[in-house]
Amino acid sequence: MNVLSSVILAVQMLAALGMIGLILIQHGKGADMGASFGGGSSGSLFGASGSANFLSRTTAVLASVFFVATLALAYLSNSRPVTSGSVLEGAPVSAPAPAQSIPATGAPAAATGDVPAPATQVPAAGAEGAAQIPTK
Repeated sequence: MNVLSSVILAVQMLAALGMIGLILIQHGKGADMGASFGGGSSGSLFGASGSANFLSRTTAVLASVFFVATLALAYLSNSRPVTSGSVLEGAPVSAPAPAQSIPATGAPAAATGDVPAPATQVPAAGAEGAAQIPTK
């Protein structure tokens, strides 16, 4: 199933690139007026109006291929089994650090290695203004 979706995706990308190229090659409707005043498009590879028919038909075929490939990819992505539950259920959970090892704001660092300083009481900050900005 994975190989099939990869092949369809490659076909879709090639059809999209082909459509982009063919659309950029085609000239607008206003360009035909210049040909009537001696533009000389009758000496082209496809004749006077052959290139317009060929390019527009090829663009239509590539658009159909792109549309069918898009529908096929949508069908294949919907047919995969859906697992119930959250994506976060499989995430690793780390234990929170104990409260004693978190130094309080403004408390000096402990002088002895790994032993934390005794926790000092931090005044409660108000809910407005600069009190909400964390400081180091």
